[in-house]
Amino acid sequence: MFRGLFQPMHLLLILAIALIVVGPGKLPELGKALGRTIRDFKKAISGDEKDSAIEIRKEPTAGDVPEKKV
Repeated sequence: MFRGLFQPMHLLLILAIALIVVGPGKLPELGKALGRTIRDFKKAISGDEKDSAIEIRKEPTAGDVPEKKV
């Protein structure tokens, strides 16, 4: 079904359509964002805990909030 999908002529056609739709000014930004998204996705799947960009926020519970004294 997908045999021969990534031939050079097909890739050039996809690039031409992307240039028309997005424009040459925004295309590098789009590529950078796509690369960052793929890299973050791979890190999330591999379970890389070293990445400090992902923060898990703990919601305060009733025991964490100090009571007001009246």
